Amino acid sequence: MKNRELGKSGLEVSALGLGCMGLSFGYGPATEKSLALKLIRDAYDKGVTFFDTAEAYGPFENEKLLGEALEPFRKKVVIATKFGFKEGIPGKGLDSRPERIREVAEASLKRLNTDVIDLFYQHRVDPNVPIEEVAGTVKDLIAEGKVKHFGLSEAGASTIRKAQAVQPVAALQSEYSLWWREPEQEIIPTLEELGIGLVPFSPLGKGFLTGKIDDKTKFSENDFRNSVPRFNEENRKANQALVELLGKIAKEKEATSAQIALAWLLEQKPWIVPIPGTTKLHRLKENIGSEAIKLETAHLEKIENVLNTIDIQGARYPEQMQKMIEN
Repeated sequence: MKNRELGKSGLEVSALGLGCMGLSFGYGPATEKSLALKLIRDAYDKGVTFFDTAEAYGPFENEKLLGEALEPFRKKVVIATKFGFKEGIPGKGLDSRPERIREVAEASLKRLNTDVIDLFYQHRVDPNVPIEEVAGTVKDLIAEGKVKHFGLSEAGASTIRKAQAVQPVAALQSEYSLWWREPEQEIIPTLEELGIGLVPFSPLGKGFLTGKIDDKTKFSENDFRNSVPRFNEENRKANQALVELLGKIAKEKEATSAQIALAWLLEQKPWIVPIPGTTKLHRLKENIGSEAIKLETAHLEKIENVLNTIDIQGARYPEQMQKMIEN
């Protein structure tokens, strides 16, 4: 797999990363440990060098899993993790006080079984702590050799600029995909101007763009998609037009819908690095295969034309989660 540089940070990673959250959190029961370890190591064997986790995933368990899985080749991979929630639990609210950031850094280093965090994101912007203090704290951690690069997640353009003025931001992690294109309005131009990379999470629309989910799909009881408006039965049915388009192009390219969705993202900017997550080895192989697919101008135009006629139905987050997103 080819590498990409996240903006002008000097941080080089594989063109596709692996979002590890779903192995421990968010999409139903945690994956059995031996299978999760195998999946992460298989990803490395197939060329993935960029792995994403957070203290909030589990909480804590995902970092431990990743630390164990990557220990044999730690020096050859880039690990990104995050701080920003009270006690590492999103439901308890935000906490990016400097002392808390330092606590998380020390605890994450131990769980990840490493001496440095390659990329340390603020998971969500904390309105109670000036972003300058957050950036300054991470800057100190970088000076101390505990962190290499600073990142933000779901931050607005103004916050990105304020943080950048204190400590260069290597990457912004935010949702971006064929069915969530809001970042194109202000965020992507800001990142391009400042030389910051974009790491899209949910690049497959939380599974919807794979074509394997329809209005009849039932999610497990503790799958958070049950609370997402965009995933209610009526909206899943209304949004099928986009999936049908992907299916048609996939057939032409002898690929899958998921591969076309990821290939589209990779075509947008050379500093965009999606991090699709999966719990299945065959899906991992499928996702990685998207890096070799090149979409012709005709395909990109066809996608654009259909997107211009589709009004995607349903909010991407329930109200409480949306309140944590900075506009």
